[in-house]
Amino acid sequence: MDWVRQQLRLLICATQFLTRVPTPALKTFDPDWVTRSARYFPLVGQGVGAVCALLLWGSSRVWNPTVAALLAVGAGLLITGAFHEDGLADAADGLGGGQTVERRLEIMKDSRIGTYGVCALVVVLGLKVFTLASVAPPRGAILLLAAHGLGRAAAVLAMRLTPYAPDGAAGKWKPVPRGPHWGEVAIAALIAAWPLVLLPPSATLVGLAVGGLLALLLSWRARRLIGGHTGDVLGAIEQVFELGFLLGATALS
Repeated sequence: MDWVRQQLRLLICATQFLTRVPTPALKTFDPDWVTRSARYFPLVGQGVGAVCALLLWGSSRVWNPTVAALLAVGAGLLITGAFHEDGLADAADGLGGGQTVERRLEIMKDSRIGTYGVCALVVVLGLKVFTLASVAPPRGAILLLAAHGLGRAAAVLAMRLTPYAPDGAAGKWKPVPRGPHWGEVAIAALIAAWPLVLLPPSATLVGLAVGGLLALLLSWRARRLIGGHTGDVLGAIEQVFELGFLLGATALS
């Protein structure tokens, strides 16, 4: 019973960290729970994806596919408070504009958005909308459910595989030194994987390949330019994997 209670605490912690969804208040809190709750990041993502998927399907019966896709993407922004998109913009500004490690990290911590951040948001959000609008609503709904969970799982894997960047402790999130355990990464991957059974194998494979490639390239660039990841970089990894999966999974449609 204590184990069950702890898992519920971790799920609530993950929901509070990643979304604006109202949750029961936690009577106690340990900062380590944020990292331990990473196993449930894909489940929270699938919850967000499910709401977006239902809105995509329902609104497509009233409006044209582009409007329906825009509403679905917008719903995700509202539910999460644009949490990952904010990370994408900050990471784009920092990795694109700074000349030293210290300056790049300083730019990421700045709440103002720059040219690189604006361009990244326009391109990523625009491609998501037009990609979803290019497929039938039932397929788009499944893709949203899968992409939201897989993107969070990619961020969890990056937390394990790459170190926290130097001087990153002043950011939005302070991790434990070693990040998630491999068992927690495996749980996150298993949770993220189940919607893939609803998609054709070819779409799944291409989507995972493109999403993985984009996430790998971003992780490599962050490792080279700032020494590892920050919370903003993890948000950007989630976004580029999500986009890559959508692009790859719809390429053969």
